[in-house]
Amino acid sequence: MANKTTAEKLATIQKGYTLEGPAIELGAAIVDGELHKEAQVRLPLAMMNRHGLVAGATGTGKTVTLHMMAEQLSTAGVPVFLADIKGDLSGLATAAAGSEKLAARTEGIGQSWQGKTFPVEFLALGGDGNGVPVRATVTSFGPILLSRIMELNDTQESSLQLVFYFADKNGLELIDLKDLRAVIQFLTSPEGKDQLEELGGLSKATAGVILRELVSLEAQGLEKFFGEPEFDTAELLRTAPDGRGVVTCLELPTLQTKPMLFSTFLMWLLADLFEDLPEAGDLDKPKLVFFLDEAHLLFNDASKAFLEAITTTIRLIRSKGVGIFFVTQTPKDVPADVLGQLANRVQHALRAFTPEDAKALKATVSTFPMSDYDLEETLTSAGIGEAVITVMNEKGAPTPVALTRLRAPESVMGPSDEALVRSTVAGSALLGKYGTAVDNPSAYEKLTGKAAAPTGPAAPGQPPVPGAGASGSGVPAGSPDGRTAGGFDVDAEARRIEEEILGRPSSRTAPTRNSPDRARAEAPRTTRQEPGGGMVGDLGGVLGGALGGGLKSMARSIGTQLGRELLRGVFGTSSRRRR
Repeated sequence: MANKTTAEKLATIQKGYTLEGPAIELGAAIVDGELHKEAQVRLPLAMMNRHGLVAGATGTGKTVTLHMMAEQLSTAGVPVFLADIKGDLSGLATAAAGSEKLAARTEGIGQSWQGKTFPVEFLALGGDGNGVPVRATVTSFGPILLSRIMELNDTQESSLQLVFYFADKNGLELIDLKDLRAVIQFLTSPEGKDQLEELGGLSKATAGVILRELVSLEAQGLEKFFGEPEFDTAELLRTAPDGRGVVTCLELPTLQTKPMLFSTFLMWLLADLFEDLPEAGDLDKPKLVFFLDEAHLLFNDASKAFLEAITTTIRLIRSKGVGIFFVTQTPKDVPADVLGQLANRVQHALRAFTPEDAKALKATVSTFPMSDYDLEETLTSAGIGEAVITVMNEKGAPTPVALTRLRAPESVMGPSDEALVRSTVAGSALLGKYGTAVDNPSAYEKLTGKAAAPTGPAAPGQPPVPGAGASGSGVPAGSPDGRTAGGFDVDAEARRIEEEILGRPSSRTAPTRNSPDRARAEAPRTTRQEPGGGMVGDLGGVLGGALGGGLKSMARSIGTQLGRELLRGVFGTSSRRRR
């Protein structure tokens, strides 16, 4: 560590954080124990898609830091996503009140403080909480992420991928957990044993294990998170009418006992964004900044495939204009391949009460550039609301390490009044789109011949959305052996399959509501079976009759042709919107 005077150290920080473009103001530097408000520490807005890490021991101020950063990002017109585990971040919707203590702090760091509210959208997984329900279809969620929730081993994860492949190639829509359960039950039944054998690597015993884990998920009430309408992650990229970025808070208060589900759903949101967004290159400001709290939960006991998928997503999503900030306790919670891609660091205090703590402290210090601070001492003595910072400057080089007293948020540091949250949700434009669950015909109905379940309830305390019932009157009515699909809207299915197979809009005209074609499509019918019967024969009959004899063989061999069209993302995700 260089032997410099205080003035020289101060000059290094001032020069390192003098920026030309817009920036997030983080706070004022502390040098040799003294606060210097003339040495402002900043993070260039254009560099926030280079990702970052907010770390520190419990109670050191990590949540307040991301709260403060979210406010400034919103003001700059950048949408923000926050996972609100404790409910504290709902305070963004309420202006903070001043106090003498607050005034002294903000004046000391040169912050011009004023209480403000920010445009906030409240979401809740499956409607579990006060927020617009967020759901994902099972097929969109994909086998890798689902394996993570089910805590499957590598062999079982590979087998689940085969189940998804089978469903994809046979046109069996996996919308909710009962769809996936129905497919696995079919494959393990006497009727489906031939299809199970064709899958090769999927044994009946492994399929049985997956089925038991799936039933366990349903017993825990997790089926509410899977279904339709599926949340469109483009909703996270919205701005308010005044140009400020919308801050989306995903409320997770009841998921503290389900950490694996929480972290995996956050990764699904990122994976879906990654697949949907076009390449953007270098931007003046990011399209979205995504704060991923409790990041260590993502990586604990993660499979190799899961870690590789995360690393790929983090590396490539930057060029699509999305910045990701991992929030956790120490850098060692994050794998080296991921940590190496996090250019912006905000490190709050660490504790060194145990040998393990001391080892983590040394590992953290080793990840910082050379500096004028004794980082082992600094990181154990930093106060609440102080952090050691180094970020990427506008030229792509790391800024000097600076112990910083951080700025104070201008909205409430804590939860907003519940009545305000409820009224915000009730007035949300998203409620009409996602507030009411629907159960459209899918794999379960096709395999069992049962009718779709009634439309689900709206978000808690909200009225059902008019006309949001299960779409399509062609609900399958099963034959005694459960293998036929009467009442199936064949024309709609034919158009969908034709578009998927041929890669272009269907040439078939959609029947109008009152047309004879529509009446025929909605009339009960029984699919024609091939000799030997079986589900694949049934599907071939449906598609062959709908598309004509010339496409019947195409429908029968849908595994090799449609399989190439149903390209899944790095996590095995496959959104119906992208099809």
